[in-house]
Parts: sequence; C-alpha cells; structure tokens
Amino acid sequence: MAASTPAKSVERPSLLELIRQRRDALIAILATVAIALHLVLRFGTSGPLWLVQAPLWIALAVGGLPLVVELAVKAWHREFGSDLLAGISIVTAVLLEEYLAGTLVVLMLSGGGALESYAVRSASSVLDALARRMPQVAHRKADGSLVDIALDDVAVGDRLIVLPHETCPVDGTVVEGHGVMDESYLTGEPYLMSKTPGSAVLSGAINGDSALTIEAAKLAVDSRYARIMQVMRASEQHRPRMRRLGDQLGAFYTPLAVAIAIAAWLVSGEATRFLAVLVVATPCPLLIAIPVAIIGSISLAARRGIIIKDPAVLEQVEQCRVVILDKTGTLTYGEPHLVAQHVAGGFDRADVLRLVASLERYSKHPLASAIMKAAEAERLALENAASVSERPGEGLRGVVAGREVRVANRKQIVAVDPEAPAKFPPVSGGLECCAAIDGRYAATYVFRDEARPEGFSFVEHLRPRHMIERVMLVSGDRESEVEYLARQVGITEVYGGQSPEQKLELVKRETAKAKTLFMGDGINDAPALTAATVGVAFGQNSDITAEAAGAVIMDTSLTRVDEFLHIGRRMRRIALESAVGGMALSVIGMGLASAGYLPPVAGALAQEVIDLVAVLNALRVAIPPRSLTDF
Repeated sequence: MAASTPAKSVERPSLLELIRQRRDALIAILATVAIALHLVLRFGTSGPLWLVQAPLWIALAVGGLPLVVELAVKAWHREFGSDLLAGISIVTAVLLEEYLAGTLVVLMLSGGGALESYAVRSASSVLDALARRMPQVAHRKADGSLVDIALDDVAVGDRLIVLPHETCPVDGTVVEGHGVMDESYLTGEPYLMSKTPGSAVLSGAINGDSALTIEAAKLAVDSRYARIMQVMRASEQHRPRMRRLGDQLGAFYTPLAVAIAIAAWLVSGEATRFLAVLVVATPCPLLIAIPVAIIGSISLAARRGIIIKDPAVLEQVEQCRVVILDKTGTLTYGEPHLVAQHVAGGFDRADVLRLVASLERYSKHPLASAIMKAAEAERLALENAASVSERPGEGLRGVVAGREVRVANRKQIVAVDPEAPAKFPPVSGGLECCAAIDGRYAATYVFRDEARPEGFSFVEHLRPRHMIERVMLVSGDRESEVEYLARQVGITEVYGGQSPEQKLELVKRETAKAKTLFMGDGINDAPALTAATVGVAFGQNSDITAEAAGAVIMDTSLTRVDEFLHIGRRMRRIALESAVGGMALSVIGMGLASAGYLPPVAGALAQEVIDLVAVLNALRVAIPPRSLTDF
C-alpha cells in the first residue's frame, strides 16, 4: 500500500494558534517548576525570603505578565470574557504580595489552555487518522509504462493504476479490470462494492485483490476524500454557537464573582478575601469544558459516519420542532425495483426480459440495474449487444442476438410502433419504461423505489422521543408516488411535484414559524438544506448537497439520523452539566472563601479540582454510550 500522510489540502491550525498553544504549555511548565522550587526553598532550606520568592517572581513576570497583557487588550476592546477574572486575580495577588496564589492562577489559566488543546487533539484523533489514510503518490500509466507521480500532479483524464490493497488516490471511473473496493470510510460498514469498466470509484476507498485502471475524473484536492477532510477540519476550527453560550454564562458569572469578592473585602476588611474569592471563581469550566464537549461530539459523530460541518447544528437540532423529508434516497433506498411486467400479445415474457436486460447492461440509467436484477433472479442467460447507443431523448437501443431492441418511454415507442397505444397498460403510480423488439411494442415495465423498512418506526418515534410536532414529506416526484410512500411511513403532510424553488419557499415558510430539520440527498435539495435551521444531507450522491448541509450522513441510514439527533442532545446536556456544575461548585467555594475558610492558595487548589471534574465530565461526550438510537 502506498505510504499515507496527511494531505496538503487538509487545513491545519494557524501559526498564531500553534504559537499560543505552545506558549500556554511553556507557561504552565514554568509555573509548575516555580511552585515546586518555591516549596523546596521554603520548607527545605533556611535561605533569605527574596530567594524563596524568586521563582514565583520569575513565573509571574515571564508567564503571568503576557497573560495579563493579553486580557487587558481584550478588555480595552470591550471583550469581557469570563477569563477576565483570572487576570484580576493575578494583578491582585501581586499587589497583596500573595505570590504563590498568583502563580497558581497563572498555572490554572495557562494549564487550562494547554489542557483544552490536548483534549481537542485527543478528541480529534479520528480526524487525524482519516487524514493519514490519504495516499501521497499515484501510479500513472503512460506509453505502456508505469510512473509514480505526486498526488498533486494528477490531472483530469490521467489513466492511473490502483494496485491490489492500495488506497484509491482520486475520484474516477474504471476503464480496465474487474474487482471490488472497500468503501467503509463512507458507510461505516465493511461493504465491498463491485467495480467493472464504467464503475465510479471514490478517493480513499481500499482496492481489493485485483489491479484496476481508472481514469481520473477530478483533481486530488477536488476528490471526495479531500473534500471530506476539508469539511471535517473546518468543523474542528469553527467557533460554534455553543461556545458563545459560555461567554453568555460568563457575562452573568463574572460580575457575580466580583460582587461577592468586593462584599467579602468590605465586610471583613481583609483584602486577601477579595483575592481568595477571585481565585476560586476563575471560570475554567466555561473556558475549557464547553469546547471539549463540542469537539468530542464531532469525533463521536465521525466514528458513526456523520460529518459535522457546522458544530452549531449539534446545539440547534435538539430545538427543531418540524422535520421535512425528501423522498428519494432518504425514506427510500433510491434504488427502483421492478414490480410489474406487462407483456404484449405474441411475446414471451422471459424472452423479452432476457433481451432487454442484455441491452441494459450497457446503460447507466437508474432503471437498468433493476431490470438486470430481475433477470438474474430468474437466472436468464444474458447475451452480448452490438450497435448500442443511448442518445438524449431517444432512449436506449441496440442489437441483441440479431434482434433490434429499444427501451424508451411511451411517446418514443409510439414513434416506432404507431399501434402501441392500444396495447399499453393503464398508467399507474411508479416509474416505467417500455420496450420494442424489431419495431413492435413488446412490454411495459413498472418500478417502485421501496420504502426503507425502518421508515415507519423512525417517523413514529420522532414526536414522543424528540418532541417533533410535525413531519412533512416533500418531493419532486409525482403526487401519486409521494402519497404512496407517505402512507407506508405514516406521514400525512405531503407535497409532491415540487421544484427546487418550491421546496425552498416551503422550507423558508416553515422555518419562519419554528426551527426545522430538512433531510435530502439530491442537488435539487441544496437550496432547502441551506434555508433550514439544520440541514442534513445523505452525502454519497452530490458534493453540492454536502456543501449546503450542516451535517452529512455518509451511510444512507435513518438509524444514523437518529444517532445524530441523540449526539446533539447529549452534547448540549453534558456541556451544560460541565459548565453550570463547575460554576455552582465555584460559587460554593466563593462562599467559603468570603467567610475566611479558604485562603488564596487553598482556593486555587480547590479551583483546580473543580476544573478537573468539569473537564472529565465534558470528555464523557466522546465515549460512545451503549446505544444512540431509540426506535
């Protein structure tokens, strides 16, 4: 297998962010060493006071000053974050000559930033593992020889060899060879997809035992796998709405803490109590726990085949009260099945099916595979076809076993056989195609895209389990088809024959009334996905759809949708538990500090314990529970 390292197209943290992360880690190390050295000098030697305090002075000057300056700049720009309390604590500690307490706050503030970076990296390990799967080279076939080229040098139209067990480097089409590919990175399940000439292949898929020659359809940076990684990395860097909730909580918490500290000082007359209260109040649960919960949820979703593009949807999905579903590919498989064969007099049903299926082998039309599967089920021996053509507006035509076969719609068949209308069956719900053999109408085939077996239970559980008030089915298909499916899955609000513009207007109208969750998988769903409060795309069919959605379900399964709903609910609950719970413990600590039971140093240690509890609770979100579904 080709060596794999993170692709160039994957976004990495900015240089400023990397510098800040390393600075926080170095300051935390400096503060830890300074505190340890201070304690050794204080209790292990009888040196002068200035020598005992010197390590703390260095830590406050080298580590604390940059942090205070950064917070002062934020305050100057009227950015009053909850970490402002830490800056006030450091300055107060220096003024009161409580250098140990001040250094402990420096350790909390810088250590909190370093811990957040570590937690984010740990929670994002799945994303990094996906990035490492990207191959760095491709094998280009040119003039009968094989040349290894850098992945970025692959051009559209290049013929590439994918060796056995290698990772497919770019999206393309098989031109030579027969085999299978493992696309489990898309589905989350170990499905092996058959690949023959004409089959589409996706970057990131693992080839089977046979070498395949493919023609590149996209550049490496535009291929499916690179786009998935760009989306996932962008979601990791995105500052979501839930993080802003921490600032909103801090807007109430900060003045409360300052008020308690001032009151403790005024009542007791001891300035150290002001410092003790602020030290205990340092709001690390807000600064660390919420982003850790968000990134952990993104990681958990990724492991379930759910790509979170906009982390804000994890908060919003729990508040959605209207679900709007597209039909094809969401509640159905997007794979029509042959359900009826109406054969004209003078023709044998099996013979017509054999001839039509032999021709359909050469077509990429969605109904072709359904006809071939029906022929395979009857064990009909298919034959080779000649003079095959499939021009727009003319249907499929060719010669099979010396007979001229044509597959088209009713209007096109009438052009071949004017007597066909008298032999046509009545128009019914579902898709259909007609066949003519040697210029005579032979058969009409009727297809239906069957509902997913879990569709009814999924729809039924939305109201009691997720507080969904309305479920709507919206589709561009014919009214009869949409209503047929709606009856199967238990939906009463049905809108068929909807154009993309009509879908968009409907979603806008409903979103103005209540928060909406829209699910779709086609390009024509992209505008509606963007207009909904939360847009969920089934991402194997259209990059455009995936770009428009806030979340992408890679495995087209309603079970994954339910898992997404539960991941969002769980993230919000655990994030609020960590933040509010940490604040509540801090308020209790502030009360003890204001009463004189917690001096500044002890208060700093108590706050460290509170921080640890809050972060550990937030990290729970990345641990998969026993079940993420309830239907």
